[in-house]
Amino acid sequence: MVATTLPAQTQTPRWLPMLGGIAALILGALMLTAPGETSVVVIQCLGLYWLVAGIFSIVSIFLDRTSWGWKLLGGMLGIMAGILIVQHPLWSTVLVPTILIAVIGMLGMGLGIAGIIQGISSKSWGVGILGGLSVLFGLALLFNPLAGVVALPFLLGFMAILGGIGSIVAALRM
Repeated sequence: MVATTLPAQTQTPRWLPMLGGIAALILGALMLTAPGETSVVVIQCLGLYWLVAGIFSIVSIFLDRTSWGWKLLGGMLGIMAGILIVQHPLWSTVLVPTILIAVIGMLGMGLGIAGIIQGISSKSWGVGILGGLSVLFGLALLFNPLAGVVALPFLLGFMAILGGIGSIVAALRM
């Protein structure tokens, strides 16, 4: 009989989700109390992330040549977006959330139409009604993206606080 050893399971240290939860709570509180200033900082961090990720994407072409065209395109777009965001902090603080709201509106319309079609084909009123509401919500976001941009920091703040609390509770249960 041959004895085999199983690799030790690596477990996430308790302090890591606790630290993430505390950071999420702080970010959520800042988003709720100072949404404009916090949005500028968060968008600038996003721009720096895209810049660095774009550089790493292009460098990774030399290490792994699979899908090099997509890596090059993604890297160039990341670098250009990162530079534009860092150079124009106020414009990007309005433009990036507006584009995000437009994408959410289009996704809402698409998923709503799919829900309506599914509701009609399966004769399920609930799915059809939810699909119709999703289409209306998507249209509202597309026709008035500024309302979504104004509400977005507050929504993200509440989500960050809830996620932070969940992460802290999970860390305490570890």
